[in-house]
Amino acid sequence: MVPHEKKSRFHSIRAQITLVAVGSIVVSMVIAAVLGVVAIRSIGRSSSKEMLRLLCESGEKNLDYYFEGVEQSVEMVSAYVESDLDGLDDERLQAHLDRVSDIFKKLTYQNDGILTYYYRIDPSVSRNCKGFWFVRQGDGTFRPHEVTDITQYDTADTSNLVWYTVPKNTGESVWLPPYITENLGARVISYNVPVYYRGTFVGVIGIEIDYRKMAEQVDSITLDDDGYAFVNDEEGTLIYHPHKDTDEIMANNPEVPAGLLGDSQYVTYTYDGVKKQAVRLPLSNGMWLNVCVPMSQINASWVRWGLTIVAVFVVLLGICVVVTLRFASHVTQPLQDLTTAALQVDAGNYDVTLTYDGNNEVGILTRVFKRLVEHMESYIDNLNDLAYVDPLTSVHNKAAFAMYVQNLQSKMFELQEESFAVCVFDCSGLKEVNDLYGRRKGDVYLKTTCSLICNVFQHSPVFRVGGDEFAVVVTHGDFAHRDELMREFVERAAMVNASTDVRWEHVDVAWGMATCDANADETVEDVIRRANMRLDEHKRAQRPQA
Repeated sequence: MVPHEKKSRFHSIRAQITLVAVGSIVVSMVIAAVLGVVAIRSIGRSSSKEMLRLLCESGEKNLDYYFEGVEQSVEMVSAYVESDLDGLDDERLQAHLDRVSDIFKKLTYQNDGILTYYYRIDPSVSRNCKGFWFVRQGDGTFRPHEVTDITQYDTADTSNLVWYTVPKNTGESVWLPPYITENLGARVISYNVPVYYRGTFVGVIGIEIDYRKMAEQVDSITLDDDGYAFVNDEEGTLIYHPHKDTDEIMANNPEVPAGLLGDSQYVTYTYDGVKKQAVRLPLSNGMWLNVCVPMSQINASWVRWGLTIVAVFVVLLGICVVVTLRFASHVTQPLQDLTTAALQVDAGNYDVTLTYDGNNEVGILTRVFKRLVEHMESYIDNLNDLAYVDPLTSVHNKAAFAMYVQNLQSKMFELQEESFAVCVFDCSGLKEVNDLYGRRKGDVYLKTTCSLICNVFQHSPVFRVGGDEFAVVVTHGDFAHRDELMREFVERAAMVNASTDVRWEHVDVAWGMATCDANADETVEDVIRRANMRLDEHKRAQRPQA
């Protein structure tokens, strides 16, 4: 009986050790699994919210850029119209209409979303000068179209001829919701501005944009399989929805669900029995852009990850039981690292370190999680890369210069006289400094030149537009003294060069400056081109004669 008792006690002790070991492993793995699933759930939901917000912001920027371009064009023409009106007799009015037509033509030829532009004169002002209406043709050009006879309508009734009656009766610039033009039968959205001359209502100018262009941009905003975007007005009336018939929307004016009204950016609502998460942002024309996705789709991602984690833990538990406790730390440590990393990511810290690279389920999960974190970090880095500052000199970079030129171009038609100049600089000695003394000295050489440019042109934006090239848009107080400032720059450069024998601290530049000629320059690029031509002339003049 003794051997049997010893054998029974031996099995009992082994069972207890196994039970304690397996129990400890089970408890540890369950805790790690729960923490991992909770972290993944939190990350999944917050990431989905963030993706919705970024998607909505991107769509909002694209739509606002589109709408604001139209609005700016009409407002610029409006400013020109009221400054150009010098009388309401037919002869002056017709000459005025011809000039405005030319301005409209220059502003609209590059925007393929503009369907029509017009300037209509109120019949009470003139029966002979009715205005004009230009319609885009199939080849992209605008041709004059027969204008609507305003005298056939009651202009006090804002339910008809809305593009004319609404701005006339409100006296304010206005974006109008989609409507169908009577003469073309096309679905459009328009921006209209009333025109006054010495307190007298003269007429309306406006641009109609193709409704389909807005629809195409909204249709492009998608997330996974069931996420989509739609647009409503500020009262909650649906304007466009990719899953609804457009004619039915315009005929019935359906309202969006009540949960989508209000000022909250993040909204959870239920529609047709489906619970959805949405992000909504206001557009510049008074409408709202909504991007939504079913909650089931948001949950599906983290549930999948949760089930994966659970499955991996079950497999690991079986392995630990088979190969004994000595592998427990080897298995649980990477899981703990993964859980810690998941919690750090959930807290917003993407700079996590995961070194485990085993060829097992935990290793696969770790690598997949690392790739997920890298993708998220890369996406955030890409957003941060949109900065417009040159890292070496801390002045504006080439992208900022392009944006500044674009904004300046949009204002050129408002300019009545010369009001800016462009000066370009070429650090002609950079290659020599780099070759003889190294690129670090070349950086000092560039910084010295840039510092002098900034000190001279203190009231104008300075840009680094190339490796050894700088540009200054001479504006504000600097413009009136541009020639004096240029002479000051040359003198101060000579003083710097005379004060030191250190080659990389010299300021050796060629330069060229051109002033905007409102009568000759159609674009800012024309001014830049002339500045570069003068720069080339300066370079040739600096070269030693043979």
